[in-house]
Amino acid sequence: MNVQVSSIFDPRSLDRSLVRWIMKAAGNPRIAVRLWNGDEFRITDSRPVACMEFRSRRAVFELLYAPSVGFGECYSRGLIDIHGDFLAFANEVTAAVTKRRESAYYAPKLRSWLHAMRRNSLTRSQYNVHHHYDLGNDFYKLWLDPRMIYTCAYYDTPAATLAEAQVAKLDHVCRKLQLEPGQKVIEAGCGWGALALHMAEHYGVEVIAYNNSREQVAYARERAAAMQLNDRVTFVEDDYRMIDERCDAFVSVGMLEHVGLAEFRSLGALIKRVLKPDGFGLIHSIGRSFPDISDPWITKYIFPGGHVPSLSNAMAVFEPHKFSVLDVENLRPHYARTCAEWLANFEAAADQVANMYDEEFVRMWRLYLAGASAGFETGTLQLFQIVFTPHGNAGVPWTRDYQYPRAADRH
Repeated sequence: MNVQVSSIFDPRSLDRSLVRWIMKAAGNPRIAVRLWNGDEFRITDSRPVACMEFRSRRAVFELLYAPSVGFGECYSRGLIDIHGDFLAFANEVTAAVTKRRESAYYAPKLRSWLHAMRRNSLTRSQYNVHHHYDLGNDFYKLWLDPRMIYTCAYYDTPAATLAEAQVAKLDHVCRKLQLEPGQKVIEAGCGWGALALHMAEHYGVEVIAYNNSREQVAYARERAAAMQLNDRVTFVEDDYRMIDERCDAFVSVGMLEHVGLAEFRSLGALIKRVLKPDGFGLIHSIGRSFPDISDPWITKYIFPGGHVPSLSNAMAVFEPHKFSVLDVENLRPHYARTCAEWLANFEAAADQVANMYDEEFVRMWRLYLAGASAGFETGTLQLFQIVFTPHGNAGVPWTRDYQYPRAADRH
C-alpha cells in the first residue's frame, strides 16, 4: 500500500507542476528552470534567454502566495538565482507578464482608484524621501552621471553617452519652458540640483528649488557655491506643498510619481496659485498606458508611497484648474536605455556597494534597475513630459520648432 501511495504522490512531479503553474500565470516566458534537486527543464520549446534557479522549495510557495513580492524577496535573499544575462531575463519575464495582462483592463483600473485613497501626508512624504534618496550621496555617485541626475536621459544622438544625454535632457526641458534671462523659475523636487544649476548657468534665470531630502539639498548647495551661482539659485529643504512664491515657469522632473494620486488635484491648485498667467510649466514623470497600482515589491522596498500615473490620472493635476496642455511627449525608449546604463554602472561597482551595505542590498537594487529598464523596454512603463500653461495664455507657440536646437546651439 505504501508503494502505491508513493508512486501516486511523486514530490518531484508535484514540484514541476507547481513551477509550471507559476510560469503559466507569468505568461510562459522563454526561460529554463532549475530546481534545488538539480532537475532542470524549459518552460517553452524556444531557446531560453536565461535560467531561473529555485534554490529552495520555500521559494516556490513564496511565489505562489505573492508573485511580485515573493520573487523580489527570494531573489534578494538568494533563494532564487538567475544564470545568464540578468537584463535579458528581466525583459523576457516583463514582456510575458505584460502580454498576459493585456486583456485585463478594468480590474487594474479599479485597483488604481482604490489605491488613490492612500494619502501622502507631510510626515509620510518625508519618510518616503528619506527611505530612497538619503541612502548616501556616495552610493549614487558610483553609478549615476557626474551631475548626479537620477531621471530619464535624452539621447538626441545615437552615440551619446549617459552624461551627454543627461545634459541634452536638461536643455530639452529648458527649451520646452521657453526660458528667458531674468525670469523666476520654481522647481519642485530638485534632486541633487542639476536642472536648477543648469537653468541658472545657461539660461540666466533665477531658480527656487524645493526638495525634502537633506542629503540632496546639502550636495546641491555645495555645487551652487562651487559654481558661484548662490545669487541665482536657492535650494530649499522643504516639501513642495510649502511653495508660495510667484514664478514665470514651474517645473517638476521625476516628482509626480512620488506625490501620490490623492494629492494630484492639490498639486494642480498649488501650481495655479504660483504660476503667472503667461507662464509655462512642465511635469516630467514615469507613467503607464492605463491606470494601475504600482508593483507591490517596488512599493514595499524601493519607492514607498509612490504611484505611477496614467495620462488620465495625471489630468487630475490640470483639468480641475483649467490648464491648457500644450504638448505631451513620451520618452519611453530613452528611459529603457538610461536604466540599462545605470545597471551597467551599478554592476561595475557592485563590490563597493556590497561593502557599503550588504549582498542582499546589491541583489535588491540589481533587480530594481533591471526591472525598471525592462518595464520601459516592453512598454509596461512610459515616460511623459507634459507642457502646460494657464487657461487663456495667448502666447503659446505655433509649432514645436523651439524644442529642437541647431547644432551650434548645443551646450
